Amino acid sequence: MEHTYYGFRNCVGAFFEMPTSDARGLLPSHLQPMEMQHTRSILSIMAFQFNESMVGEYDELVMAVIVPPMVEAGKQLPKAAFFPFMVATSTEAARLHAIERWRLPHLMKDVVMDFTETEESMDVKVKDVDGAPVLDLFVTRHEHHDSKNMYNMFTVGEDGRFKANIYMEAPHSEHEYESGSLTLYEHAMTEGLTIDDVSDYPFREQWYTAGMQTFEPLETL
Repeated sequence: MEHTYYGFRNCVGAFFEMPTSDARGLLPSHLQPMEMQHTRSILSIMAFQFNESMVGEYDELVMAVIVPPMVEAGKQLPKAAFFPFMVATSTEAARLHAIERWRLPHLMKDVVMDFTETEESMDVKVKDVDGAPVLDLFVTRHEHHDSKNMYNMFTVGEDGRFKANIYMEAPHSEHEYESGSLTLYEHAMTEGLTIDDVSDYPFREQWYTAGMQTFEPLETL
């Protein structure tokens, strides 16, 4: 399989503290959570506005646990490593594509993602197609710099364990000013999270403006 490309208008996200007991419950046995401190691991929330892909335009929400990266000789050092435990998209075509190609677990219905952008912030509200709220994410902007960052993504399926290297090439803003926020709602997407014990403000925020996401072929572990 060749590289797969996805163009996006925006990708905003943040890292939040979560209970390590929740993280271990969401991870497969061969992966371990990275801890901020004893008993506190890292929840990643990422929201994408894709405007170029082999399945058209769509929005996507990715909820993941941060795990140790896999460092490989001759490869760029990963900026972070993710195990997505739940993904949702605004179209069925995007959902079926990601399940088949990347073995990603999905909410099996569309979501509606409302992005409200200002010069200083992005407010993302996510509901499923039936109107039930999933989460509200608020991310603030810092200085943007041209970047090409690499990330590991780990997935599992009935046919094995997998990893893909993902490159994000776009102007990138990252900071730890704790100025964003997260509200989680009781929903199928948030099952496995002790909502009251997940931080409602991030310790790290990031924002990629218009750019390209590139997946290397899926590798079997």
